[in-house]
Amino acid sequence: MGITKTQIFNQNQNQMATIFKVLANPARIAILQYISKQESCICNDIVDEIGLAQPTISQHLKELKSIDLIKGEIEGKKVCYCINLATWSKIQSTLNTFFNTTKSNCC
Repeated sequence: MGITKTQIFNQNQNQMATIFKVLANPARIAILQYISKQESCICNDIVDEIGLAQPTISQHLKELKSIDLIKGEIEGKKVCYCINLATWSKIQSTLNTFFNTTKSNCC
C-alpha cells in the first residue's frame, strides 16, 4: 500500500479521515459507548465490560486519546477515563457540517 498524500487534502479532510480511522474499530466504539453511559470516570471496569485483554484495551484507549476524544486522570496507580465533551462537540459539529452540506441528488 502506498503512502497517503495528506498534503494534497485540506486540513478538514485530513482531520475527518483521522477521526474516522480512530472510530473504525468496533472495540473503540464499544469503549466509547460504555464510558459515555457512566456517571463518573471509569478505571478498571473497561476490561471486564468489553472482554478484551488489558493491553488491547490500553492500545484502544491510546488511540481514542490521540484525537483527544477521551481524557484520563491518574488516581494512584489507576487511570480513570471520561469523554472529553469539548472534543466530542467539535467532532459532532464537523460531522454535522459534512452531512448537512451533502446534496441528495443521487440515484
